[in-house]
Amino acid sequence: MQRGRPGQTIAQPLYTPDERRRRDASPWTLVQGILAPVQFVVFLVSVVLVARYLVTGEGFTAASISIVIKTLTLYTIMVTGSIWEKEVFGHWLFAGPFFWEDVVSMGVIALHTAYLIALFTGWLSPVEQMLLALAAYATYVVNAAQFLWKLRMARLSSEPSVMPEGDLEPAR
Repeated sequence: MQRGRPGQTIAQPLYTPDERRRRDASPWTLVQGILAPVQFVVFLVSVVLVARYLVTGEGFTAASISIVIKTLTLYTIMVTGSIWEKEVFGHWLFAGPFFWEDVVSMGVIALHTAYLIALFTGWLSPVEQMLLALAAYATYVVNAAQFLWKLRMARLSSEPSVMPEGDLEPAR
């Protein structure tokens, strides 16, 4: 954020003009735009299957498969997202505008990976595995909210200002 007059904050645009041009020209922007809702749908189906198992004790295999699919979808979106960040910002991950989103993404990946380890090694009981998956999913929801907020801010920063030029403070 930039500061204007005392007590006034001016929003910094999410993208520079060059970054916006690279973002719009990158094929990875479309890939991310497709993968994000796909991952969300996989997440919703998986949450239902995990909840079903935790409530009824039935459907462990279906729930486990859905979590593995969600995890593979997550890995795919993270790899393609890092390629996108490299093209747009010149960094594979942790580019300034998306630093905190990437930090939380690392937590999401760690929890999903811990789930896979637990599943394939028997490290946790089936119920504990499902609870670990739910912890991963809760972190994913936080991360998705971060990205949706950032998308909203990017759209707002690209819209023309409605304040008259030179009028930096609201009328009193």
